[in-house]
Amino acid sequence: MLRSLGQRPVIGSDEDPRVAELRTAVSRLRRELAALPADFPDRAIAEDELAALAAMAAGGPPEIPRLRSSLLLVAGAIGSMSALTRGLSQVRDAVNLFGEPPRA
Repeated sequence: MLRSLGQRPVIGSDEDPRVAELRTAVSRLRRELAALPADFPDRAIAEDELAALAAMAAGGPPEIPRLRSSLLLVAGAIGSMSALTRGLSQVRDAVNLFGEPPRA
């Protein structure tokens, strides 16, 4: 995934590239949300959960169930805001790097 974004992992770095990808995607979506002039009812939820995702990415390998829970809350809070669709997709893709969700 890093290569698809034109990035390469730092040689000699002990950082998990999945964590780096998650941190980048969350940061991008947080900036896009902050730049969005429209206010919507669940904006605070989206901001809080994106902050939680950022904290998880800063703390090393995240807990997968918590990661997925935050992703669902962000997706639900953002709803169908088309301006944030691409950023949300990138966060979802970064979360999926930690493993696909179990099929019911």
